[in-house]
Amino acid sequence: MADYKRAMYFEKLDDTDESKVHCLLCPQDCVIKPGTDGACKARRNIGGELYSLNYGRVTSISLDPVEKKPLSRFHPGSYILSAGSFGCNLKCAFCQNWSISQMEARTNDASPEMLVKKAAELKSRGNIGIAYTYNEPFIWYEFVYETAAAAKKAGLLNVLVTNGFVREDPLRNLLPSIDAMNIDLKSFSDDFYKKICKGSLEHVKKTIMIAAAAEWCHVELTTLIIPGLNDSEAEIGETASWISSISPDIPLHLSRFFPDYEMRDRPPTPRETLEKAAEIASKHLKYVYIGNI
Repeated sequence: MADYKRAMYFEKLDDTDESKVHCLLCPQDCVIKPGTDGACKARRNIGGELYSLNYGRVTSISLDPVEKKPLSRFHPGSYILSAGSFGCNLKCAFCQNWSISQMEARTNDASPEMLVKKAAELKSRGNIGIAYTYNEPFIWYEFVYETAAAAKKAGLLNVLVTNGFVREDPLRNLLPSIDAMNIDLKSFSDDFYKKICKGSLEHVKKTIMIAAAAEWCHVELTTLIIPGLNDSEAEIGETASWISSISPDIPLHLSRFFPDYEMRDRPPTPRETLEKAAEIASKHLKYVYIGNI
């Protein structure tokens, strides 16, 4: 097992006699007692210090088409080395990767140098860099931060596939090393985020705006369309209109829902629903894609 890594972005709460720490990585604002973990299940208070439990621990690694991230307008036809760990700071009831995002999974050890070397070796097979994906990369922060910087120096590209639920300071600190992001915009309803994902919409919107304003970072968005929850024509229109207010050139992927995790009581999204949603979104955006069909 890789050694635990002292976490970035936390403060000690010295006014307590329990050595609690306040995690400053994401908007969950976890106050963590010694010997316990944050909401993400990947950051632990050990002796009054916060440590990353997933540093150097990889659950999945694969050479994927870049379109699978999904990124449709970023080096199309290329491949990218995709890697992930465990942990997530949201608790989406419909999670497709719950076995690694919601619990500690079986891992293999890796270092930033090892991952960058592997990515460089795969250039001959069309690889352009590294995608941090599968679980939430911002919860893998220390490893992603170091690896992305090393990859950049090696002439490789870095991609984040993220829920966007992160504080501004860590986002801005990592962003100079990131060439592209696919950000989940799970719904345009804060009530949806609170009830279904245990998060908040406004923080995700802010991440999208900051990333889109970085001229070097290509941004695409994904919305999983769930029957009866976020598939209304009004919400689709509102979502696309807001994205267009940032830029009509931001691609939007409308993905099909399949029952999974704690949401197995709903049917898969009908294709007609996706097609109608794409028609509505296309009134505001230049690039709208249907996925997972």
